[in-house]
Amino acid sequence: MAGPPPLGELPPDYTPPATFVAPQILAGSLKAPLWLRAYFQGLLFSLGCRIQRHCGKVLFLGLLAFGALVLGLRVAVIETDLEQLWVEAGSRVSQELRYTKEKLGEEAAYTSQMLIQTPRQEGENVLTPEALRLHLQAALTASKVQVSLYGKSWDLNKICYKSGVPLIENGMIERMIEKLFPCVILTPLDCFWEGAKLQGGSAYLPGRPDIQWTNLDPEQLLEELGPFTSLEGFRELLDKAQVGQAYVGRPCLNPDDLHCPPSAPNRDSRQAPDVAQELSGGCHGFSHKFMHWQEELLLGGMARDPQGQLLRAEALQSTFLLMSPRQLYEHFRGDYQTHDIGWSEEQAGTVLQAWQRRFVQLAQDSLPENGSQQIHAFSSTTLDDILHAFSEVSAARVVGGYLLMVGPVLAPCPQRHPVPTLGTPVQDSVLSPQLAYACVTMLRWDCAQSQGAVGLAGVLLVALAVASGLGLCALLGITFNAATTQVLPFLALGIGVDDIFLLAHAFTEAPSGTPLQERMGECLQRTGPSVALTSINNMVAFFMAALVPVPALRAFSLQAAVVVGCNFAAVMLVFPAVLSLDLHRRHCQRLDVLCCFSSPCSARVIQILPQELADRTVPVGITHLTATVQAFAHWEASSQHVVTSLPPHTHLVPPPSDPLSSELFSPGGSTRDLLGQEEGSRQKAACRSPPCARWNLAHFARYQFAPLLLQSHAKAVVLVLCGALLGLSLYGATLVQDGLALTDVVPRGTKEHAFLSAQLRYFSLYEVALVTQGGFDYAHSQRALFDLHQRFSSLKAVLPPPATQAPRTWLHYYRSWLQGIQAAFDQDWASGRITRHSYRNGSEDGALAYKLLIQTGDAREPLDFSQLTTKKLVDKEGLIPPELFYVGLTVWVSSDPLGLAASQANFYPPPPEWLHDKYDTTGQNFRIPAAQPLEFAQFPFLLHGLQKTSDFVEAIEGARAACAEAGRAGVRAYPSGSPFLFWEQYLGLRRCFLLAVCILLVCTFLVCTLLLLNPWTAGLIVLVLALMTVELFGIMGFLGIKLSAIPVVILVASVGIGVEFTVHVALGFLTAQGSRNLRAARALEHTFAPVTDGAVSTLLGLLMLAGSNFDFIVRYFFLVLTVLTLLGLLHGLVLLPVLLSILGPPPEVVQMYKESPEVLNPSAPRAGGPRWGLPPTLPQSFARVTTSMTIALHPPPLPGAYIHPASDEPAWSPAATPAADNPSNLTSRAPCPASE
Repeated sequence: MAGPPPLGELPPDYTPPATFVAPQILAGSLKAPLWLRAYFQGLLFSLGCRIQRHCGKVLFLGLLAFGALVLGLRVAVIETDLEQLWVEAGSRVSQELRYTKEKLGEEAAYTSQMLIQTPRQEGENVLTPEALRLHLQAALTASKVQVSLYGKSWDLNKICYKSGVPLIENGMIERMIEKLFPCVILTPLDCFWEGAKLQGGSAYLPGRPDIQWTNLDPEQLLEELGPFTSLEGFRELLDKAQVGQAYVGRPCLNPDDLHCPPSAPNRDSRQAPDVAQELSGGCHGFSHKFMHWQEELLLGGMARDPQGQLLRAEALQSTFLLMSPRQLYEHFRGDYQTHDIGWSEEQAGTVLQAWQRRFVQLAQDSLPENGSQQIHAFSSTTLDDILHAFSEVSAARVVGGYLLMVGPVLAPCPQRHPVPTLGTPVQDSVLSPQLAYACVTMLRWDCAQSQGAVGLAGVLLVALAVASGLGLCALLGITFNAATTQVLPFLALGIGVDDIFLLAHAFTEAPSGTPLQERMGECLQRTGPSVALTSINNMVAFFMAALVPVPALRAFSLQAAVVVGCNFAAVMLVFPAVLSLDLHRRHCQRLDVLCCFSSPCSARVIQILPQELADRTVPVGITHLTATVQAFAHWEASSQHVVTSLPPHTHLVPPPSDPLSSELFSPGGSTRDLLGQEEGSRQKAACRSPPCARWNLAHFARYQFAPLLLQSHAKAVVLVLCGALLGLSLYGATLVQDGLALTDVVPRGTKEHAFLSAQLRYFSLYEVALVTQGGFDYAHSQRALFDLHQRFSSLKAVLPPPATQAPRTWLHYYRSWLQGIQAAFDQDWASGRITRHSYRNGSEDGALAYKLLIQTGDAREPLDFSQLTTKKLVDKEGLIPPELFYVGLTVWVSSDPLGLAASQANFYPPPPEWLHDKYDTTGQNFRIPAAQPLEFAQFPFLLHGLQKTSDFVEAIEGARAACAEAGRAGVRAYPSGSPFLFWEQYLGLRRCFLLAVCILLVCTFLVCTLLLLNPWTAGLIVLVLALMTVELFGIMGFLGIKLSAIPVVILVASVGIGVEFTVHVALGFLTAQGSRNLRAARALEHTFAPVTDGAVSTLLGLLMLAGSNFDFIVRYFFLVLTVLTLLGLLHGLVLLPVLLSILGPPPEVVQMYKESPEVLNPSAPRAGGPRWGLPPTLPQSFARVTTSMTIALHPPPLPGAYIHPASDEPAWSPAATPAADNPSNLTSRAPCPASE
């Protein structure tokens, strides 16, 4: 709305008539808020003036500072480690993970590479020889992968994980075992002879063909070698492992294969095997005892008959295990093959990654695309590659998103008619250029009035601020992740440009009488509080979102808060300097962008002097006339109120057509409308605007939107619709499920997504471990350990072992081994092969038992031979004598490598090595070193049937309860594995989310109350923000978006982002005068355009997210943030004005209007001066005249306030201004010095 004219415009002898007094009074309780806000605005005014005065210096220093921060991006670190991204720092999972790494190191024992075969026609049975032969083709192709690096060739046999390689004293057998020992491959092909084809090892013995697993019969080989060397220990090892004939005793998938061994059961019959029957119960590796692959590891989508017999399956899976980089490095360290390449752990990791990528590529291409089966391949490196791709910055999308902002700024835009001003180029307050995005606001047909360069500079400034904020985060050590690189640049762009638009909009609406050197101060004074409030709330919102206990999202929230802070600094300090420089260009009538050239279409300045309205200026047929009077106020000490004086001149305008505007907008724009039409009819403007130029968002808000919205029936409709939306959202909130699967992250339509979908559907298995810590005596807690294992095994999600197989844990294997050697000793003792004084005639196991039975565990008397017949290695209760526990552990670890490897015990400290020598005659072999007390051991388990997040949560809660129960028995234990790393967050995610939102709403209330100084308004803002959050949460349920840490961050941040849509309207309502409807409409008129343009800018910034290759980005960021923006528009521009018009706080300033049926005509001015007043008579077509007053209120004086000199005041008569020199007549801002 146009501001009052300069005081000097009043005639020198003008005295305000006493009749024209319209008092404005401050509400008593609002004096302090007004004073504080005025003080804050005064500071902003001074800041703006100083920036305008030193705009070049400020711009240079600002760009220099931001540019220096951008250099911090050089030290940015992108984190892709899932554990570092998702495990809460300081949580019990983090502490458990740190304990595991302290004991075992950084790397896992092995990494898994998987092949899944499914039929192209869904539901087709894969338990056929043909399907298995296709699986063999794919697995064989993958197993033959070789990569050349560092001048060496690396194949599967060199890098695969080999479980439990035994130590053999016979050198020839040891070398042969080293070359032949098989890789661990879990495959359904192991049920058949063809499984041997995947093993690539070979050995050579004189007089025999190359020994491979396809032709190796261990029993026959030992018989042939028996006469030449002693192989008794090796034979017992193979017997214990139940190796038998290995692969050559298994049926052939293709009996017609020339290499199918004669020992195969179906070699002679030439009949294809019954695949379902062979796979029933699972398969075995080369060891039947220690390498049993359960059905659930090999087959998916199984169907059985009523008797439980396997009938069909829909998927096959093979898993290749590779060494970890550390294991590979240790394996080849000092080896002749790597001595010349500077072998390191990094090189080992590079070899594994190259092999894995080649493995996936060849496996996926191993079957024809038009075949009946399809292969899905995946490796740990594939997941790392996905995360790296997910975390890379897409330069094309970032540039595209910013061009969406810049592009419209550079497009041609209509210019308005040149409008009359009072000595300065006009900035029309009612029909001024609004932001129908950047071009409508900043470009005009009149190039001297255009601000295209400002728009371009503003967007680039936001880009620089975002980059500098991220650089500052890098310098602070905050790691980057996928959310930082994929989302934050676009989100920060949308939020940052909002404030740019708001300042540019306010700058163009400066009151017409504002001195040139105060333009920037006036702009910051009016918009600074809103920008500060929204920016502070956004920063508080993102800082509160950092309460989410997930490192990736905590880093994202902190980075967003820092970036918002940098945007705030750029908007409040640097962008005003840009506007000031552009103001100088416009004042010099230079072209926009090409500022070296003068404008061919300069804005015309029309001097308006007071004049008498002639009859020809009065429209015919008008029955009502509104006289717009510019009022001037001063403080009258005697009556203690503001006295308003009206100059004796008016301008006549027709009444507005809409009823609401008759109350709201009559003082504004009338002069321009009448004189602009008259002037335009006399002169042909060189730059005429098209008809569409008169329509903009402010015009729409004033003449269409506000009058319609603030009608009673419209308010009722809005409240009913918003209530219905709230009800639907509450129902949708019940549909929101917890969870975030890898299939949600990986791009749809890719081979990786196909694999993960097949794995989730058919093979939802997870390897976990029950870890026992130190701090208790394992030897005396065996019963508690067995109870813990039993309790854990009884969980619903734990896959039970086959009924014929003992539990696969180290304690069971250890006890079973002791019972085995005890049985051998008893047999040798009974037969006399072992006596009190000799064990040499006994078996190897009997001799081991002999040495253990005589151990006492006492360092002073370590041996007691009398215990041979009085003591057992395992008592009747199945417990190991405590004094033998750690000594026997040393012997078991050294003597049963296959059992130890199968148990996956991972002891720490590792028991010492000890070699059994049956023929030792010195007695030194009796002294067995006891293992140190254990600080780490684990029981392996398989979890199955975990499809939904609720399944994971149930399994985690059961495992934690079992560990808590064991803790009460003195056993310290915790579960370990991927479900506990990545799904435990869901145990308290909703509680954390509600806590963060509640704290943030309270903080928002306090911040708004502090800056607005009105708890009533702050309460309404918080109410609307809470509704937005609830409705966004409910809409997520309808969109099928699951609740995880990422949507939680957006939901928490939505409170801060929602402030962008509400605070401007609320502040406009709070500072307006009149009735609630009047104030709500005025707030809409002045904030509808910038709020809408801010929403459009945010949507344009988010638009580039829709083109992401990751469906996860589209669904979890683009959709959610788009819905949030639309909800912000709905609540900020529709619901909030309605609530304010009904429940809004009272005005801070009460304005009184006075109507008179007649117009007073003061005395004529002095001769020679301009003529004031109206003709003595009005046309007969006018019935009455309405006088409206606009009051310029001056708050109470502030410390350091500037007092206008006497020469700047109008010549008030002493009678009318008895308190002219009263110190209360102060202004809240100081004048700005002239621009340099």
